Amino acid sequence: MTTDTDRHTPVDAIIVGGGVAGLSAAVALGRSRRSVAIIDAGDPRNAPAAHSHNYLTRDGESPLELVRLGRDEALHYGARIVEGVATSASRTEAGFEVTLADGSVVRGRRLLVTTGLTDVLPDIPGLADRWGRDVLHCPYCHGWEVRDRRIGIIGSAMIGHQAQMWRQLTEHVTVFAHTATQSATQERERLAARGIEVVDGEIARVDVEGDAIVGVTLASGTQIRLDALVVGPNFTSRADVLLSLGLATTEMVMNDHVLGTYVEADPVGATSVPGVWVAGNVSAPMDTVVAASAAGVKAGAAINGDLIEEEVRLAVEQAKAIAS
Repeated sequence: MTTDTDRHTPVDAIIVGGGVAGLSAAVALGRSRRSVAIIDAGDPRNAPAAHSHNYLTRDGESPLELVRLGRDEALHYGARIVEGVATSASRTEAGFEVTLADGSVVRGRRLLVTTGLTDVLPDIPGLADRWGRDVLHCPYCHGWEVRDRRIGIIGSAMIGHQAQMWRQLTEHVTVFAHTATQSATQERERLAARGIEVVDGEIARVDVEGDAIVGVTLASGTQIRLDALVVGPNFTSRADVLLSLGLATTEMVMNDHVLGTYVEADPVGATSVPGVWVAGNVSAPMDTVVAASAAGVKAGAAINGDLIEEEVRLAVEQAKAIAS
């Protein structure tokens, strides 16, 4: 996508992360005639999913197809795509340098990180292989596709909330306490009121036949038939590049439970490090595809505005110097 010469040409904005947040920012910046380099490792979080939803006019589109279309748009507005893994970033007099795993460096005046997060799943044999297919976590992303089916929900800190959300889509909901026995016990009255069964005991494995989940087997040997499983993963932000600049991740806490980590930023994505922005799941773990895209547009516009302010300041200083 880019030559060695291009890779070393400084740009107005470096974007680390080539998902919808980063690509949306690149389009916003490109339409303001800003030069942009997008560093993309090629491992989007939602790659295992066949479809994405709630993206108006693109409902049901493959996540990888959204990225392909987004790349075409970003390239149309002049963005450069740099294939590779960004390992660290440092500040320079002119802005920032981002170092890639192959030792090459990309330089730019501003930095936007849209690297997303990693879903850390429960350690249950057979579970990870079905992630994004019939092992699910978000009812808004996948719920319609499994409506009226037999859904099993694996215990987590948010088990009560999860169960009621999925109960909206099907009457056939079973909660597996697994290792979250206390949370399940506290919620039993509310769950029972809506016909949600709670099964005690740990899950030993996920049962798969062909290319589909057919149920789970408990440690006791009991087998329960299901069509899909819901989990509550730990959302761990991919923040290595930001950590190298002195930023830290913050724990995401709900109901006194740590659900993951994220990088704090203001409403347009500006971090506490001047010149550095974030957008998408790295800073907002609960954002869906369309929300991450919108965050990218906001961050792109904010970066353009920040660059304009710098350019105006320099122009005023130059005019004063000439006048004197």
